[in-house]
Amino acid sequence: MRTRSTARQLFGLALACLLALPLARAADYPEKPITLIIPLGAGGSHDLNARVFTSVIPTYLGQPMVVKLMPGAGGQIGTAAAAKAAPDGYTLIFTHNYIDQLQQHVEKLPYDPTKALEAIAQINYAPAAIVVRADSRFKTLQEMFEWGRKNPGKLKFGHSGNWGAFMVPGAQLLGEAGVEATFIAHKGGGPVMQALLAGDIDFTGAFPSVISAQGDKIRVLATAGDKSPYPGVPTFKELGFTSNIGQMTRVVLAPRGVPEERKMVLWDALVKLNKDKTYLSLMKQLGENTELMSGPDYEKLRAQQKEAYKKLVEQLTK
Repeated sequence: MRTRSTARQLFGLALACLLALPLARAADYPEKPITLIIPLGAGGSHDLNARVFTSVIPTYLGQPMVVKLMPGAGGQIGTAAAAKAAPDGYTLIFTHNYIDQLQQHVEKLPYDPTKALEAIAQINYAPAAIVVRADSRFKTLQEMFEWGRKNPGKLKFGHSGNWGAFMVPGAQLLGEAGVEATFIAHKGGGPVMQALLAGDIDFTGAFPSVISAQGDKIRVLATAGDKSPYPGVPTFKELGFTSNIGQMTRVVLAPRGVPEERKMVLWDALVKLNKDKTYLSLMKQLGENTELMSGPDYEKLRAQQKEAYKKLVEQLTK
């Protein structure tokens, strides 16, 4: 009887240890800094947003989150690096919907975005706006597009990369307006803003954080979204354009296969971050929202984006 009792006790102890393993692994994670790849250049809205949340989130992770800028190839250099990384929770990527789900429809990628990467969370979303230099001759979007129609190909549209967050809405707007413009690609939002300020291009797209940072150097002509955050500036919808043009989601993805308990540690830290007064204050100063969405919920949105962008690319490449 003692032998059976001892055996049962040992079995019970072993079972308890096995059940406790995920908790132990979660408690140990992270044991070192987490790398956050940004597949875009310095100075853009992703860089600015990341600098804010990575400065505060170590409070809730117990480890630094280190930003690693990897621009190039329309965001695919950094994305490919993230897709090939070990699924251990120590390499993440801070990207957006156009890089994540649209580019697979315009070029052959060395990976399947949905199979290679999975969502940890949407950090927020941003409405793209069309901006010009403050001293631009164009005072309104209608005026600029009217000039563009009269001077085919002479209007210079700078964007942050092929099939990226500025090129796509810009192409949609120009297409609906019947304007032929010259497209000039740059490696990210920072470089394209520099080109605008230098007078090398006529207009570009920008997000709230970048617009706020430029102060009175630029003028906003129109913006995405249902309501304009800029006094006296109309929305694309109000000007008669398709209502969903220009909405970008900023999302943290991970190599698919990260243990569930580690994803939960990351999600828990993001939930706490979203209640942090310092974080909320800094994001408000940037002019950005803090609309957090869970990974599973964003995965549903990703599937919708994939189908929508397939149709969009077919329309733009006819």
